[in-house]
Amino acid sequence: MSSTTASASALPAGPKAPTTGAAGSVGKPVNPRNAKRRRTLAQWGFIAPAVIFMALFFGYPLVRNIVMSFQDYSPSTFFTGEAPFNGFDNWSNVFNDGLFGKALWQTILFTVGSLVGQFCIGLALAVFFTRRFPLNGILRSLILLPWLVPMVVSGIVWRRIFDQDTGVLNSFLGTVGLPGDTPWLTSTSMALISVILVNIWIGIPFNMVILYGGLQEVPRELNEAAALDGASAWRTFRSVTLPMLKPVITVVLVLGFMSTVKILDLVLALTDGGPADSTQTLGTLTYQNSFVQMDFGAGAVVGNILILISAVFAVFYLRVNRNEGK
Repeated sequence: MSSTTASASALPAGPKAPTTGAAGSVGKPVNPRNAKRRRTLAQWGFIAPAVIFMALFFGYPLVRNIVMSFQDYSPSTFFTGEAPFNGFDNWSNVFNDGLFGKALWQTILFTVGSLVGQFCIGLALAVFFTRRFPLNGILRSLILLPWLVPMVVSGIVWRRIFDQDTGVLNSFLGTVGLPGDTPWLTSTSMALISVILVNIWIGIPFNMVILYGGLQEVPRELNEAAALDGASAWRTFRSVTLPMLKPVITVVLVLGFMSTVKILDLVLALTDGGPADSTQTLGTLTYQNSFVQMDFGAGAVVGNILILISAVFAVFYLRVNRNEGK
């Protein structure tokens, strides 16, 4: 018996039976290169629609706008198709125009004033609504109305309110014994302030909603611990709540900046850039150059400057978020 076993073990091993999969099919070794190639193709298959969309609707207009800023692009170009390159003439004309410097400065004032007013009032309302009281939800819903109304409609309504002769605001001020003939939109010293106030009114709901959501994520235990340690309400808010809100505050300010710096429809509805260009911003200057003076090259230059400013703040936003993630 032992000799039979030994002789059997000495025999060479025959071919192994092919392995079968779950369905009984013969299994084949998978080539790692082919598997990696298939995964790469599948990934690009999911990414391709987004890439094509971005290239068509964002990339092409951006490149076309940059090219247009170096061309003599006039209304006749739409019929002839000819737009000869003129180098940096458009850029030189824009930078040498005194209106550009004025519009840039007023854009800075408008953006900073709007952001400060929207953020401060929005944060105050967000903190106020964290307390429970009757009609809390209804009041928060009503505050959202300015944000939901189209900006052109808001501008037209506020233009009637600010009217020097028949406006509701001056009538109310006269009723309470204050000067009731303030030229809100017709004075070069008051027009920009009036536009900023309207933009603050429009932007408060956005700031309040985002900041209110951030306040809900602040652990109540931290505030309670600070109160037990004897910290005042203001000290607790400044030392505990605000640091916890830093990521949300960054999002609010950056998104608010990018939507405010290029604003156009509100200014057109209120003042159309006047009086005497006192409310002219980079957004309205782009519109004036392109569609009023028909100087599309100069309009493209100002538009590119706006894109560059927005891109700088977008990079800043991404870097801040990346640092926060670390």
